Amino acid sequence: MKFCSACGKPVIQRIPEGDSRLRYVCDHCQTIHYQNPNIVAGVLPTWGSQVLLCRRAIEPRRGYWTLPAGFMENGETIDQAARRETVEEACARVGDMSLSQLFDLPHINQVHLFFRAELSDLDVAVGVESLEVRLFEEHEIPWGELAFRTVTRTLECYYRDRVGQHYPIGHEYLPPLDVSWSIK
Repeated sequence: MKFCSACGKPVIQRIPEGDSRLRYVCDHCQTIHYQNPNIVAGVLPTWGSQVLLCRRAIEPRRGYWTLPAGFMENGETIDQAARRETVEEACARVGDMSLSQLFDLPHINQVHLFFRAELSDLDVAVGVESLEVRLFEEHEIPWGELAFRTVTRTLECYYRDRVGQHYPIGHEYLPPLDVSWSIK
């Protein structure tokens, strides 16, 4: 950050009084610019024993499979964001949602939350951010073509928990990988 979004003057980095972190501060208008993690909300939509996946039409990871998910917007609840993303990416509606997985990704300043939910019907279609949407049985999941580790882990945990029909909320820290792509 170089300029204040409130007044347009240059900003500096310093620890404001009463704070403990380095922040961008405008000495002209005294605005402190807090930078906080982005929240990604998504859904693991099911229909019986099948899971709905979307093939991404956008970067990053265009052409790879994912669960419907995306960045939460201001003014939304996490539930609303997850449902919106499911409609946008798969034109799908889901019933009651249960929090399934939470992932901390501090290396990219993100938190990912996935809900488990049953599709309301099979009226699904390609959304603007998807090339293809499809229901998969567990043995059909394209494990080597999944877009993100959080999607892979969400599916792994779901299939593990489905055996006993007990779905605890998972919470994991995912450290950075040494790869040439990221979800920034």
